Amino acid sequence: MLYNIILLIHVFSAILGLGPGFVMIYIVTRASTMSELRHAYLIRNRLHIFVMVGGTLLLLSGLAMGFINTYLFRMGWFVTSLVLFLVALGFGPVVLSPLSKPIKTLLKQHQGEDIPQQYYHLSKKLFFYERIENVIFLVIIMMMVLKPF
Repeated sequence: MLYNIILLIHVFSAILGLGPGFVMIYIVTRASTMSELRHAYLIRNRLHIFVMVGGTLLLLSGLAMGFINTYLFRMGWFVTSLVLFLVALGFGPVVLSPLSKPIKTLLKQHQGEDIPQQYYHLSKKLFFYERIENVIFLVIIMMMVLKPF
């Protein structure tokens, strides 16, 4: 019974934490003025709270399921998913945060409504790594469902 409750929390956490993460790029790519871009990043930052809370619950509930059923730690798909999740988690402070800081500075300092070319260069790098992170999460979801090894 406890395992099933934690499993339900795990599924809801995946929806809460991963769902918004898959649309964060697309929220800002449709902006055509600086006002729209600033507003899009405001929405993106608010969604990031869901990603952080959901991601934390996802990790904790996954580990809890592993501690209840310790055989999971001997399953290749479980261990691989856990390692990939930790790699994706490390993307935030190690890769994404340093790449997003210049964008945040540009959003604060730029005058006028035109979106500077520098933004497109900076965001292209950021979005590249965000897409890699999204692929990692898709692989994790696939392994959770298919349990291939």
